[in-house]
Amino acid sequence: MSTPVIAFFNNKGGVGKTSMVYHVSWMLADRGFRVIAADLDPQADLSAAFLDEDRLEEVMPIDDHPLTVFGAVEPLKRGVGDVADSHVEIINERLGLIVGDMDLSTFEDQLSEAWPKCMDRDERSFRVISAFWRILQGAAGSFQADVILVDLGPNLGAINRAVLIASDYVVIPLGPDLFSLQGLRNLGPALRRWREGWQERLAKNPVEGLRLPPGDIQPLGYVVLRHSIRLDRPVKAFERWMARIPSTYWEAVLDKPGTTSATIDNDPQCIAKLRDYRSLTPLAQEARKPMFFLKPADGALGAHTYAVAEAYKDFRMVAEKIAKKARIKAG
Repeated sequence: MSTPVIAFFNNKGGVGKTSMVYHVSWMLADRGFRVIAADLDPQADLSAAFLDEDRLEEVMPIDDHPLTVFGAVEPLKRGVGDVADSHVEIINERLGLIVGDMDLSTFEDQLSEAWPKCMDRDERSFRVISAFWRILQGAAGSFQADVILVDLGPNLGAINRAVLIASDYVVIPLGPDLFSLQGLRNLGPALRRWREGWQERLAKNPVEGLRLPPGDIQPLGYVVLRHSIRLDRPVKAFERWMARIPSTYWEAVLDKPGTTSATIDNDPQCIAKLRDYRSLTPLAQEARKPMFFLKPADGALGAHTYAVAEAYKDFRMVAEKIAKKARIKAG
């Protein structure tokens, strides 16, 4: 039995994807789930959110990175073995981190080369393409995780293809802007193409007993990050983009007819609209904790106290919706 994998992905950057993974991971752990947050974006921003610079330097010394995700794929990349067991950095008793690594980008070429070779029943290619899934599942087994949340980079490259076929579900963070809509139009067909391509390859697995991901990549829905708010409503510049999100999502991602009457307020595919938490963000980054766990000692005073409570309520709702849609239960 495998542990559910939920990827947070948009091929447009700057939509709050890493922040979503960070905060939803903390919230699910707070709600009793055992969670692994996996940093599979070569920029490693998620790891930097969880760990201070001293610890990052310890897990990523200059000459060797055995405690990162790159350390787990390196034997396979070098051709001296299969994937190694991944280190799980313990954040607290219910939350663990698979540490990212900029060197992961050097694995991209092999992932790209392996994809077509799977059609020739090449064993090594199947091991390369399934490497991330097997690393994630091994880490989840050792941590006894109920769910794995994955952060990816903003592109449609070979690393993200391999990570997404290792994912059971995908959540799409969006900004209310033209580029997020363009990202949706690119992302939807790519997900279908990768899903169908992997199903074709699964039938050609040459190794009996080699566990491979099913590659379902089911869309769970989207989260709209409302970066500019005036009197608790989006400014007019963003209203037209927000109005177009539901129909674009249905057509591009679900491959179903959209409707002009749908809005993000009545669209069942909209998981949440999240406000701009403004001054909470730098306080949380300085304290290295989620916004909803900030205390007066962290500088959350006066009006910030109300904002912290609202952030907790918002992210609890997001986490509970995601867990329900993915049918995840705390162990």
